[in-house]
Amino acid sequence: MNEIDSVSVEDRAAVTAQLGRPPRGLRDVAHRCPCGLPSVVRTSPRLDDGTPFPTLYYLTCARLCSRIGGLEADGRMREMTERLSSDEKLADAYRRAHESYLAERDAIEPLGTDVSAGGMPTRVKCLHVHVGHALAAGPGVNPFGDEALAELTDWWRPGPCVPPPT
Repeated sequence: MNEIDSVSVEDRAAVTAQLGRPPRGLRDVAHRCPCGLPSVVRTSPRLDDGTPFPTLYYLTCARLCSRIGGLEADGRMREMTERLSSDEKLADAYRRAHESYLAERDAIEPLGTDVSAGGMPTRVKCLHVHVGHALAAGPGVNPFGDEALAELTDWWRPGPCVPPPT
């Protein structure tokens, strides 16, 4: 089994409430919202049945996911991808984010591929992936995750996205 037993019962319950289903491949909580609930979880590179999991960092906060969906609907991914071809410094930072992501994933379990997630390193395909990576890794690792977070400002202010488990 790939799941890590160190994830608390309360965190599992919170993530289940956030997702509306039990999490798959859960390893640990990679980032917490200021309200204290998980906002990003780290997942196993493969599910228990051997299927590769699509992302190492899975964004769980429903409110944050919705806000990011708004950015995606506004065309941010297209704009970001276009900037990669004209901004060499940004493209280098994005390539380093890709390499960091691969290194973190492969340290858990190598998948034998240089495909990471979210379109890295040549395009921006999913801002949810980039924001999850930025929250888990911290500022300065994923430039598009950092940029999206800056645009979202205080997404946590209204309080927990789901009732805290009791």
